[in-house]
Amino acid sequence: MRHLVVVLLSLPLLLAASQEFTYAGFRNAGGGGNNPNLTFNGVTELRPDGILRLTNETSRLIGHAFYPSPLRLLAGGGGRNGMAVSFSTEFAFAVVPEYPKLGGHGLAFVVAPDPRLPGALPSQYLGLLSAADVGNATNHVLAVEFDTVQDFEFGDINDNHVGVDLNSLVSNASASAAPVNLKSGDTIVAWIDYDGGAKLLNVSIVAATAAASSASKPASPLISFHVDLSPIFLDQMFVGFSASTGLLASSHYLMGWSFKLGGGAAPPLDVSSLPSLPRPAAGKNRTSLILAAAFSAFVALVVLAGASAYAAYRYKNRDVVEPWELDYGPHRYNYSELRRATRGFRDRELLGSGGFGKVYRGVLPGKPPRTVVAVKRVSHESRQGLREFVAEIASIGRLRHRNLVQLQGWCRRRGDLLLVYDYMPNGSLDKHLFDDGLMAARLTWDVRLKILRNVASALLYLHEEWEHVVLHRDVKASNVLLDGDMSGRLGDFGLAKLYEHGANPSTTRVVGTLGYLAPELTRTGKATTAADVFAFGALVLEVVAGRRPIEPRAAAEELVLAEWAWERYAAGEVEKVVDARLRGVFDVAEASAAVKVALWCSQPAPAMRPTMREVARYLDAGDAAEVPEPPPPPPPPPVCSGEVGYCDFVHSYPSSSYERAAAAADGVTQTSVATFPYSPLSMRSSHVSV
Repeated sequence: MRHLVVVLLSLPLLLAASQEFTYAGFRNAGGGGNNPNLTFNGVTELRPDGILRLTNETSRLIGHAFYPSPLRLLAGGGGRNGMAVSFSTEFAFAVVPEYPKLGGHGLAFVVAPDPRLPGALPSQYLGLLSAADVGNATNHVLAVEFDTVQDFEFGDINDNHVGVDLNSLVSNASASAAPVNLKSGDTIVAWIDYDGGAKLLNVSIVAATAAASSASKPASPLISFHVDLSPIFLDQMFVGFSASTGLLASSHYLMGWSFKLGGGAAPPLDVSSLPSLPRPAAGKNRTSLILAAAFSAFVALVVLAGASAYAAYRYKNRDVVEPWELDYGPHRYNYSELRRATRGFRDRELLGSGGFGKVYRGVLPGKPPRTVVAVKRVSHESRQGLREFVAEIASIGRLRHRNLVQLQGWCRRRGDLLLVYDYMPNGSLDKHLFDDGLMAARLTWDVRLKILRNVASALLYLHEEWEHVVLHRDVKASNVLLDGDMSGRLGDFGLAKLYEHGANPSTTRVVGTLGYLAPELTRTGKATTAADVFAFGALVLEVVAGRRPIEPRAAAEELVLAEWAWERYAAGEVEKVVDARLRGVFDVAEASAAVKVALWCSQPAPAMRPTMREVARYLDAGDAAEVPEPPPPPPPPPVCSGEVGYCDFVHSYPSSSYERAAAAADGVTQTSVATFPYSPLSMRSSHVSV
């Protein structure tokens, strides 16, 4: 439950029964009189200089500031027949990002029925809505967002834009803020005017340096949007502001605000009289600086001479921050913070381990509820490629999709790299499929289909909807994590590659897990989106059938799951592919559609496979009649003989931890296979290297 804080603020000029007000700064007026309050929610605070700070440079925060009294924004009796009345507002704000040129996330002017905005989330939701509420007509929320992060989930045009949002975070109208830079740290003045008669909403912005007087409003608005706000508004609404931070953070400030309900413009703000953010001093006395530096050096030498052993220890264990690291996100954690969160990396907190390191459960301190995370501890002794490693963290860390395991941040200490991820309470998909009968019972047909749709949506985002093409290169059941709602999230970007849309991916070392590897990879060494599609096809069959893509102990005709599924499909026995543990409780049409999609994805020729957009569409439809017939099945592999050949190769590279245990029992040698999906981004120790 959020706590509301009501603070007495000024300089207000309150007219016409709260239908018009002005805050020329927000200095405490000392109470009394007609001075209105503002309702604060979240981390919003009033600074001594009269500036409102909605958020600070801490990840995943929300800040709200609302005028405390509801306003009547519907005329004509209200209710369904009410018409939205005209209003006008002007305000001055500034966004100061934690990292230069990287925003996080933005600020919005809001009209809403509840100033608390209950259930709202930070990050890309801007403290306005929750994931479940986006697009609901019952929200009754109008927001004009000043967004500093490009979020592809909501179709943002860039990372410096203004948008008009109606009951959603997908803007109904938007425009680039250029030449104004929203995350420059400079004061920006904005005007929002709604003409109820013409049903026209105009938004204008200008840098404060160009707004030396009240007559500086641009002649042409940045956004001019024809819209009837009557269905959005209720009889009584609240006006105010919301801001949030995400993986990256910004401080969002308000310097002044005026508002008018009814015809005419809001009272103009005298920008020159508003409080401004302090700037670093232009220069200091050179002599004083030299003396201070000399004295500091002397003290440092004395301390080092007196405690050299302790200093050496501290040096070896310090958190090194080089200048180039400041240009990268996401959030960098302090090592001691992560050590406390995992209780000193105790074995009791161990979630899993693999070829890249160990993963621990951690609890980050903060206001209840505390944040539970998964902390991946990676050994990375070599400094070669470290900068590229962090650069890739910055790229992958900006991925935003509900079906991806979110990278929250990282830490570097000596030879260790610590990666912090969202914690998935239900573990990995393969554990439910193979390790525990009770866990497998939770995988009903509806849950299995939902997970496949979730992973398909994530791969579609990686392949087509993000700013770069991301090749995952290791899609498999152990890399699909299940959240508290048993929704699937794709994790482990340890083998991922990025390239520009339209570019030709380069040849690279073949990596992945046998059973999911596309056949063309061993010939060309060139990973493409089609290779991810092939792996997804293997995953679909694995989830539908409850069997691994390759079963080392199976009969020869059932060794490779895809070939066995082809045989059942060709014989018209698709139902036999479905996991017997479901006891026949499944939708036949949906199961048939899933098997057809999987066989289509499993085509040996990359050009014959569908795109992830097609795959997602057919899985969402859940109708076998909608899925095109897959091409004829490929010819069977050579029959196993006593010589070393295909079967020996298959049995030598099991695809999961369970198979490794079986292989060990049979005396089979295998390569290193990571068993836990939280893996670093640039460590290229392959699961299978051909």
